[in-house]
Amino acid sequence: MAVAIRVIPCLDVDHGRVVKGVNFENLRDAGDPVELAAAYDAAGADEVTFLDVSASVEGRGTMLEVVRRTAETVFIPLTVGGGVRSVSDVDVLLRAGADKVGVNTAAIYDPSLIEDIAKRFGSQVIVLSLDVRRTVHGTFEVTTHGGRKSEGLEAIGWAKRVAELGAGEILLNSMDADGTKAGFDLELIARVREVVDIPIIASGGAGKAEDFPPAIHAGADAVLAASVFHFGEVTIAEVKKALLNAGLPVRV
Repeated sequence: MAVAIRVIPCLDVDHGRVVKGVNFENLRDAGDPVELAAAYDAAGADEVTFLDVSASVEGRGTMLEVVRRTAETVFIPLTVGGGVRSVSDVDVLLRAGADKVGVNTAAIYDPSLIEDIAKRFGSQVIVLSLDVRRTVHGTFEVTTHGGRKSEGLEAIGWAKRVAELGAGEILLNSMDADGTKAGFDLELIARVREVVDIPIIASGGAGKAEDFPPAIHAGADAVLAASVFHFGEVTIAEVKKALLNAGLPVRV
């Protein structure tokens, strides 16, 4: 039996409120994270991802109280990321109720962090967040700090390396497509799928229910979106119906 495609709403949280913008700029309020997480759980979401979008920029850890309240509210897997810099940070988040932990910036500066987390907690805990932009030369580069900073790191090779180091899955976010509602970056998904055999979560660019199946056909195992869900433009049910109509397995 085929593994069901996961549909995942993403809660980008800034100072305790869910926010969303275009290319991580001009952020606008989208609601309370705990209330939204509960609504998505009831609506049939397969997981919820919680990203503290200002933690790395401000050099602080993830807000644990919001994590705790969210974890107490939902009964589906919760992934938490933002400001994770050490094995102890992961331990704290897991104890606060997270099922998986997203790592991005710290792993770029110290790749051994991925190995250390995998050895301590298992690969299934690590979601490597990969924020990618196209360069003027047509290649893909890794960015951090909400896409504000280029790391001078080629993205496809980095994806391959993090899988080898022990990451359990990759949250692949196209910074060019983020918030544009123009569809997922299918080339980026396909390129990463060529070099890794761990699950890929496609992120960035969803605008309508019909945008989701092509991401799976390109190589993703799960689809993630934020603003189209938060502002009621697309529902979880509509996405799952589109996936079913495309002949893809989903949990209903």
